[in-house]
Amino acid sequence: MMLQQIIRVKQRAVWSWDGFLHVWKTEGSLTQWIVMNVAFGVLALVLPLTAGERGMLLMGGIMVLAAECMNTAIERVVDDISTDKRDAAKQAKDCGSAAVAVTAIGVGVAWVCVIARLL
Repeated sequence: MMLQQIIRVKQRAVWSWDGFLHVWKTEGSLTQWIVMNVAFGVLALVLPLTAGERGMLLMGGIMVLAAECMNTAIERVVDDISTDKRDAAKQAKDCGSAAVAVTAIGVGVAWVCVIARLL
């Protein structure tokens, strides 16, 4: 029973990694977000922040990457159903894109709050 659970965890990790690699290879925006995460991650590590602030900012950057992965998943499903131009397909893709933008705005707000405390 325990061995089966270990195997399932391993399978999930492989599937997750495969999904991330797909997004990495097909979506230039993920690369842009990773570059931003590295730059802001370094900033979060060198600024005199509390552990909570640092964790919140780093987690926020990772959440943007997760939103980008979900947006790509939405795009793939919509495109797999049909390549025809449809209002619902455009709306689904736009909503996925909005999720990434809203997540990024949330992280930006967190950065503004943390930087304001330092000033």
